[in-house]
Amino acid sequence: MPAPERIPSRGLTEAGLRTLLAEGELTVLGQVRGASNAVLYCTVAYEGEERPCVYKPVAGEQPLWDFPDGTLAQREVAAYEISEATGWGLVPPTVLREGPYGRGMCQLWIEAEPDAEDTEAPAHGLPPLLALVEDEQPGDGWKAVGFAEVGEGKTALLVHADDSRLRRLAVLDAVINNGDRKGGHLLPAPGGRLYGIDHGVTFNADDKLRTLLWGWAGEPLTPEAVEVLGRLSAGLEPGTVLATRLAELITTAELDALRGRVAGLREAGRHPQPSGEWPAIPWPPV
Repeated sequence: MPAPERIPSRGLTEAGLRTLLAEGELTVLGQVRGASNAVLYCTVAYEGEERPCVYKPVAGEQPLWDFPDGTLAQREVAAYEISEATGWGLVPPTVLREGPYGRGMCQLWIEAEPDAEDTEAPAHGLPPLLALVEDEQPGDGWKAVGFAEVGEGKTALLVHADDSRLRRLAVLDAVINNGDRKGGHLLPAPGGRLYGIDHGVTFNADDKLRTLLWGWAGEPLTPEAVEVLGRLSAGLEPGTVLATRLAELITTAELDALRGRVAGLREAGRHPQPSGEWPAIPWPPV
């Protein structure tokens, strides 16, 4: 399946959106509740163009003992840079900039919409690409993640769609070592696109992969993924534009570990499996 057409958000190219986010005037409209760090819903306006966006100031970040260096905002931007390098465009345009509350991450707001076949949100509150089922095996078109307690001593099988967009995202998460891929971080968008958001706990030098997208664990990577990883490996060589940019966003140890993960995936030729040394599935899943 070819990658969906790249954003033109109502006429703006990807580069134009980055310029808008980086140079435009930020106006804070409110705060996104329920987040563990400050997440502000804003508009950004520049040269007659205006878009909704999310602004996450560094000043609003809570310290993390296992991420003592760098900032969540920097890692969010680094995840966008890697997403762009794959050519898959899985992360909305994201920049670092100054804002009303200091330096922070600014990302294009994506208005999620259910897949065309899902006209109503599922009763369990999971996005359409995920489900909890009573069967012991996933149905056609679904991949099993694992069993979960759902209350009153009952368990259900957590499954995700056998969807090529999700599979690309699973590869991206393995590359960036995503420690928190929840269902609420998956945003189906118009035109068949799928975005992943909230990449602040990524790029750790230690294995932190925690995700709902384990359905392909141990399976061979697709030829497309193998090709993408080869290009990414070359793009991460010291002195390249991508490596130089990432060195501004993550530590030397994290950059070396990133190269190691890409090399490991290429050598294995398979999706990774849970290490057993870290909780593999975030819970609750949304």
